[in-house]
Amino acid sequence: MSARAQGIVVEGLVRQFKGVLAVDGIDLTIEPGQIYGFLGPNGAGKSTTVHMLTTLLPPSAGRATVAGFDVVADGPSVRANIGAALQETALDPFLSAREHLRLQASLHGIRGERRLRLQDDLLQRVGLTQAADRKVRTYSGGMKRRLDLALALIHGPSTLFLDEPTTGLDPQSRAALWEEVGRLAREEGVTVFLTTQYLEEADVLADRVGIIDHGRIVAEGTPASLKAEIGRSTVEVVPESSAELHRLVAILGRFGTETAARPGAAAVRLDGKGGLADVVRALDQEDLRAAAINLHSPSLDDVFLAKTGRKLEGAAEDDA
Repeated sequence: MSARAQGIVVEGLVRQFKGVLAVDGIDLTIEPGQIYGFLGPNGAGKSTTVHMLTTLLPPSAGRATVAGFDVVADGPSVRANIGAALQETALDPFLSAREHLRLQASLHGIRGERRLRLQDDLLQRVGLTQAADRKVRTYSGGMKRRLDLALALIHGPSTLFLDEPTTGLDPQSRAALWEEVGRLAREEGVTVFLTTQYLEEADVLADRVGIIDHGRIVAEGTPASLKAEIGRSTVEVVPESSAELHRLVAILGRFGTETAARPGAAAVRLDGKGGLADVVRALDQEDLRAAAINLHSPSLDDVFLAKTGRKLEGAAEDDA
């Protein structure tokens, strides 16, 4: 079976630092061509997991295979089949993007016309053609991240590791990187292991999501299944008259359990006795006028909060 036809399999993976379990016996199966979103608070074990899967750290226990190769026994084969864009870019400020790509290609034994074609293709794909011959020291943070992605792809890896690749990027650069990552999985069958601090990123890109907390996987599934698992939608209503708030609470109580709302509003978590249309009809029948009605569907942020008891911080620090 070819490397591209295999994904990532993790069994009981452990990494211990001076008595502290940074990764505590996790199991993962990631199919070929999947984008797997790996979420967790700072210090949860995300980067440690990536470092083990990319052979930068040996596991303390357990086993993992990447592209069909064992990360301990077959380290060189793993490295030959993966690309990695980790949190800290290793770029020379005095080289241009084209020079970086030429050097990286040479390290992989790619030379001649093939190297030239790959350089031009990758520069175009990451939107750096016009800046290809500028020194990297003149690049913005977004341009550096895109160059880092191009370098990770130079040898056509079957598996791509992206460790918080869009942290600090502007929305346009982030969207461009999302598009390229999605294309790699969809059109080229590349398996993508993506750690991120952005829940929207995981929701948009990932086929499956895993949430790690204190070194353990606390939730795993498709974004849709995880959101469905933790609950129901919430309806929040702001009455035109604050004097109607008490009556509004009673009406909404027919459709679910009262939950937190902004000042001057009332909200319920729907329990299957009706949806938004039913709430609107009830308000109309009771002649209660609303200034605003909002439906809040469960999000990955809700899932994260439910599973870890906290919100995702937002990429301030590296984890263990």
